[in-house]
Amino acid sequence: MTTTATLSPAQARSLFRDDYSGPTTGWAGGYTQTNLIAVPADWAYDVLLFCTRNPQACPVLDVSDPGDPTTRLARGADLRTDLPQYRIWQDGELVAEVADATEVWRDDLVAFSLGCSFTFESALAAEGVPLRHVDQGRNVAMYVTDRDCEPAGRLHGPLVVSMRQIPADRVDDAVRITRAMPAVHGGPVHIGDPSGLGITDLARPDFGDPVDAADGDVPVFWACGVTPQAALMASRPPYAITHSPGYMFITDRRDSDYRV
Repeated sequence: MTTTATLSPAQARSLFRDDYSGPTTGWAGGYTQTNLIAVPADWAYDVLLFCTRNPQACPVLDVSDPGDPTTRLARGADLRTDLPQYRIWQDGELVAEVADATEVWRDDLVAFSLGCSFTFESALAAEGVPLRHVDQGRNVAMYVTDRDCEPAGRLHGPLVVSMRQIPADRVDDAVRITRAMPAVHGGPVHIGDPSGLGITDLARPDFGDPVDAADGDVPVFWACGVTPQAALMASRPPYAITHSPGYMFITDRRDSDYRV
């Protein structure tokens, strides 16, 4: 039986091109997913420098030429149509969410594909580490922290993290597995008490869905590729297109390609 987990990347992208929309956690198992941020060319260096200075939150896997909606991560794919949902930003304000960005794509946009923590989830699952949000059919929970990223050019903003409830006796395994994948955020930035990141209520994530913990679970936090969206809100570039949090681009690259 075909499920979202057993779809090929091309099959998944075809569904999104036909306007299917939904979070992509657990889709196309074993294949790498990426975050998207596309900015005018005169902001591209600022974004690249921001990513270079904050590599755990913003690991760059590919960068397009200005106006080019293709990516080396998936032959024949189109970044304007092959994600399930996009966000459109003007002067740092979210002005629309759309299923197809073709009409709002500009000839001067440079697209950055950033590593996504959904990629290391397949490695966690392969070793039997539970993924509560997947089991509950929810998007992963994401939070804006009180930690500032290293500013770069005109870009600045707070670190955003994704959170997974991990059984206490599997936390060391989760750390070991994800540290081996630095191109997709690597190991956790914080374990345990969310107040250490300035998070006051796990039941109210800034992005994604609240996730129910099981007895004995410990909240574990990873740097998140939504961080550039927080930087957009803080830095207010005139225009940008991003993925909607949790609605990722599914590449043709294998998750195993990013293990060290």
